[in-house]
Amino acid sequence: MKKKFDVIALGEAMIEFNQTNPEQPLYLQGFGGDTSNAVIAAARAGARTGYLTRLGDDTFGQSLRELWLREQVNITAIDSDPVFPTAIYFVTHGLQGHTFTYRRAGSAACQMTPQWLHGKPGEVIAQSEWLHISGITLAISPQACETGFSAMHLARKTGTKISFDSNLRLKLWPLERARIAISKAIALCDLFLPSLEDMTILTGLDAPDAIADWSHALGARQVVLKLGAEGALISDLHTGLRQRISGHRVQAVDATGAGDCFCGNLLARLALGDDLSTATHFANAAASLTVQGWGAVNCLPTAEQTRQLLLR
Repeated sequence: MKKKFDVIALGEAMIEFNQTNPEQPLYLQGFGGDTSNAVIAAARAGARTGYLTRLGDDTFGQSLRELWLREQVNITAIDSDPVFPTAIYFVTHGLQGHTFTYRRAGSAACQMTPQWLHGKPGEVIAQSEWLHISGITLAISPQACETGFSAMHLARKTGTKISFDSNLRLKLWPLERARIAISKAIALCDLFLPSLEDMTILTGLDAPDAIADWSHALGARQVVLKLGAEGALISDLHTGLRQRISGHRVQAVDATGAGDCFCGNLLARLALGDDLSTATHFANAAASLTVQGWGAVNCLPTAEQTRQLLLR
């Protein structure tokens, strides 16, 4: 029987302030949070989506709720916290690329616990084809880490497939703790979605094929390694598929959220019936579109925009 949702995600959503001119301290207010970006990308790609988190009972939290409603992301499993705030972050741009500065310590999302899943969040997980989680979900607090793993175990019990994005952020936790938790998550997931940069730091490997082999050895059934402008590498343990997908040459303005866009579009297309190779081609094209404007959410493409690029 078909489930109610195609893709749901668990994590921390944030308010974004993105510097629009590298030479001036002018910031555009937007929205961010890796798993929130991914689920909005999936919704724009045509998937039935939902999000799981805790928000502050504040203006920023209300703005995020309004965003998800506009994007047709289900929010019935989102709670408001009367004590802890909605997190924010700043993106600054310079010659070396973009830099993130976070104000998230003690956010409402950090207060997620495994017990919280026992109500509506757990029901939503059971009703979805895919549950998407990232390394940031596990890193923001010890209780959020426990919640992430509890959600994955619940997904396993209810036949919900799990995708996991490494999204390594060493400002949030030390490398060794990150390596242990991420390795554990890889063993639980159906689809592992790391970046080359993350995996080089985590494993010391820099060859895409070696990274795919390492991921399979830990238990990942399918791996799609994000290679930035160079595209992606697909590896499927069961079918033996190993394929390189070329990148699209574009003028990148802001790479914020590009990996999230990739993940969301990939999951949407898988849920809608594409095979892994076709879905990755679609996700790769979508990610190349989103880097051509400012912000993590504003430039996420619609399914039609991505199709037009693929036709060209």
